[in-house]
Amino acid sequence: MHVRSSTLTATAATAALLLLSACGSSGTDDASAGSGGSTGGSDGGGSDTPQVGVILPDTESSARWESFDQPLLQQAFDDAGVNAVIQNAQGDASTMQTIADQMITQGVAVLAIVNLDSDSGAAIEAKAKQAGVQTIDYDRLTLGGSADYYVSFDNTKVGELQGQGLAQCLGDQPADIVYLDGSPTDNNATLFADGAHSVLDPMTQYTVVGEQAVPDWDNQQAATIFEQMLTQAGTINGVLAANDGLGNAAISILAKNGLNGQVPVTGQDATVQGLQNILAGDQCMTVYKAVTKEAQGLADTAIALINGEEPETTGTVRDDTGDRDVASILLEPQAIFRDNVKDVVDDGFVTADELCTEKFADACTELGIS
Repeated sequence: MHVRSSTLTATAATAALLLLSACGSSGTDDASAGSGGSTGGSDGGGSDTPQVGVILPDTESSARWESFDQPLLQQAFDDAGVNAVIQNAQGDASTMQTIADQMITQGVAVLAIVNLDSDSGAAIEAKAKQAGVQTIDYDRLTLGGSADYYVSFDNTKVGELQGQGLAQCLGDQPADIVYLDGSPTDNNATLFADGAHSVLDPMTQYTVVGEQAVPDWDNQQAATIFEQMLTQAGTINGVLAANDGLGNAAISILAKNGLNGQVPVTGQDATVQGLQNILAGDQCMTVYKAVTKEAQGLADTAIALINGEEPETTGTVRDDTGDRDVASILLEPQAIFRDNVKDVVDDGFVTADELCTEKFADACTELGIS
């Protein structure tokens, strides 16, 4: 494994509690529905007690959490007649703990989290277990945690696709490459990087001239880090960026130096911005993870647990920190290049209207996206 570098205010805590105090009713809270905040569904029996609690990590590291996961999860639980409360920790581990405490107090039977770091996530899961609440790791495995199940994508495979994609875009010529890894507190980021290294390290034509983890997946920090890499290396021929946000940060610095479109950059999440960068020729590829399937996987797992059933799994994932194997539901990611951007639109993940703005209209027409 490669070595990488790595407050809650009273107002924030109060805001979290106020939001949560309003989330035990049926329907959607007007104040929070558009910001990834708390929402309530119906349990089919008129009870105000939520059966499932879900805590998403933030709204900054990726557009997916607010734009896709939150509404998709709410719809899946609503369709099943399960009363669910969904809240966002806004990147603060203390806020996540506050939300979790409130959900446990409200009486949820199942708590699902996307941890901000494994230590705080494990503490939440331990407290839930003590209260008799079953837990699910969603998207990110909590190392040393006690989650009953893990629902995600094959994250090592994500990194392998990124490595293969960068190699495909670079070709066989010698090249100096850098890695912009995700947050050092996110186990997925480690898996992405390990997967990419497993593909690229044996390719001796490539020389790694820089690698750094980006704290909290912060895109502004990523731009600063990449600019320093570019200054120190002098020449960079390829960028293994862990997601579209980090990729866009690198592209902004390349553009500043008149190099955008000349240096392949990878990504992940198939965001509108990432796909538009691909259409523009500034980004080599992204990795599409069908969040609809992941959200449904979480909903199916939580509903099975509520009903006293054993969820269907695809295998186990090893948690070396906790010295245990975690029952898992892992989904397959897909590499997206310019010639198959249409797949993401056809799948309904983004719309043609979102993607094909005036600047990208010709590219969309060429690729049959409408």
